[in-house]
Amino acid sequence: MAVEPPILDELHRLRARVPQLTGALAASVDGLVIAHDTPGVEPEGLAALTAAALGVAVRVTDATGRGDLREVLVRGMRGYVATYSAGHTAVLTLLAEDRVNVGRLHLEGRRTGARIGELVDALPPAPLALPAKPETAPTTRQKPVRRTPRTPTNTPTTTES
Repeated sequence: MAVEPPILDELHRLRARVPQLTGALAASVDGLVIAHDTPGVEPEGLAALTAAALGVAVRVTDATGRGDLREVLVRGMRGYVATYSAGHTAVLTLLAEDRVNVGRLHLEGRRTGARIGELVDALPPAPLALPAKPETAPTTRQKPVRRTPRTPTNTPTTTES
């Protein structure tokens, strides 16, 4: 998926509104990076881990009857990782310092997730990528030659009496 400038602009504005954010990533629900502002964090790896975490979180909400997944919050010793729904096919993952106001994080994350969801859902569908055919030299196939044993036909026979 290509980086979309309006989505990247949303991520930059979000980081300006919440100074304790250390990174922001918009990704497809299957783990492809759409746009990122994640200094010091490899975005492809974060997108893949986000997709894996979403898979587990969706199963938990389904198993407990809590409805469609809205967000996931993980707190570590040095801060938070929060993932918010962003439309039908994308998510917003935020990295924040431990001193962030979690209420503000949720407020801004939900709003930005909704805006990014509108932008992503409005994008034209990506064309299907067909696997490339391996380039090989064309081969000409010859019919196998069928060898049959020679049998004498019309061979004069002599009989001696």
